[in-house]
Amino acid sequence: MRMESDLNRFRKIVRGKIKQELKKFISTGDLIARKGNKSITIPIPRIDIPKFVFSPHNQQGVGQGSGQEGEGTASEKEQGGQEQAGDAAGDHTLEMDVTLEELADMLSEELELPNIENKGISNIEKQGVKYTGILKTGPDSLHHFRRTYKEALKRSISMGEYDYDNPIVIPIKADKRFRSFKEIVEPIANAVIIYMMDVSGSMGDEQKEIVRLTSFWIDTWLSKQYKGVSRHYIIHDATAKEVDQDVFYRTKESGGTLISSAFKLALEIMKEKYINNDWNIYLFHFSDGDNWSGNDTTECLRIMQDEMIPNINLFSYGQVESRYGSGQFLRDLTKKFGDEHEKVSMAQIKDRDAIMDSLKTFLGKGK
Repeated sequence: MRMESDLNRFRKIVRGKIKQELKKFISTGDLIARKGNKSITIPIPRIDIPKFVFSPHNQQGVGQGSGQEGEGTASEKEQGGQEQAGDAAGDHTLEMDVTLEELADMLSEELELPNIENKGISNIEKQGVKYTGILKTGPDSLHHFRRTYKEALKRSISMGEYDYDNPIVIPIKADKRFRSFKEIVEPIANAVIIYMMDVSGSMGDEQKEIVRLTSFWIDTWLSKQYKGVSRHYIIHDATAKEVDQDVFYRTKESGGTLISSAFKLALEIMKEKYINNDWNIYLFHFSDGDNWSGNDTTECLRIMQDEMIPNINLFSYGQVESRYGSGQFLRDLTKKFGDEHEKVSMAQIKDRDAIMDSLKTFLGKGK
């Protein structure tokens, strides 16, 4: 019990350290590189438990012994010179495995994110089984060995058949016990995330890295909220295509920008697989704000208003600042939908330090 208590206390300390550095972790790609199947390895400063130690200088304490008023302590004198090379070990970081679920909880606490209001949750169900008790009859597949042996032992002792020197217990048919169960219907909620990214010539490597980091934390949060998450990745310049996750983050394509091409492809995916099945649909589009023409922007706004928004939980637009991007698309979206639209979230992501604020904007509505 003492060891378990100490372990829990240690994990609380580690959790506090991680929360203190959460903004730094969010803005760096090191965590994603350390991602496993269900956990992440996080480097944190070494944690030392406070303890009393003897002075290494074999001297009396501060304020004792010989010396003049105002004279520095021995340790202060030593710090005055430059450090020399030595053979002693330096400080090392401690690496801790943290589950993605724990990471999502920390993100939720730090950003004060609400839980998701699931769309269509009562319409998506699965059959389940709940064990409710013990019966004297049942199929062999539900045979409860421990309860059977207990009944046999009680019967053997009560009838005087139990031999303490030669303890043999043989159950008979009357001793057998079986689990009872009932079928239950459990509501579930599934979500689909469609990521869209502008890969035109004005989107550089740093802009794409910001998209990668933002998407990772979005994914971590939504995966905590839902039992099943499906993902699609769309890249676009003047044309759009669906790709896998690796291509989405590492593509080097360039060219013009036609945002409506991505919106139309996302709409095709939605109509083919998700709209009529009560899925919770999330759309995330990232761009530097340039579009080919005002006519194409008008088409984008029409698609959003008439076909996307009525069928989704949330449309989020992240505008990544680029020296080549005009940023006009964010202004057009704001003019059309305003800052407080129920299903539309917009954020300007100037640099990596702005990722944390964008996450709160995207996920703070609880949709």
